[in-house]
Amino acid sequence: MADLDKLLTLPGALAAFEYSDRGELTAHKAASGSNLDEKILDLASHVCVANLSIATMQARGWEGVTGMKGFYPIEGFTMVGVDWTTVCSGGSGIVMENSKADIQAAYNALEQ
Repeated sequence: MADLDKLLTLPGALAAFEYSDRGELTAHKAASGSNLDEKILDLASHVCVANLSIATMQARGWEGVTGMKGFYPIEGFTMVGVDWTTVCSGGSGIVMENSKADIQAAYNALEQ
């Protein structure tokens, strides 16, 4: 799992969280002034697990039907909203302000 304190040092970081394989929030930290609470981050955790599962199903199906390789395994998931971006991988996630979000930096930090 990624270090939540390190994730919060990324530009635009609003909150960092960890979740179980079932999508249950297991730990979280929010940046000063962030209004992201446990309830919102629990929802984000479930969204991450659900979408990673769907993407995995699609990648495996695509590879099986087309014979094309390189889609599976799914390593992470990014959701870009109106104001915030959520990036999750390996049981951890981060929510960032869109105006400051560096998605690649988030993936790099999540993989450490």
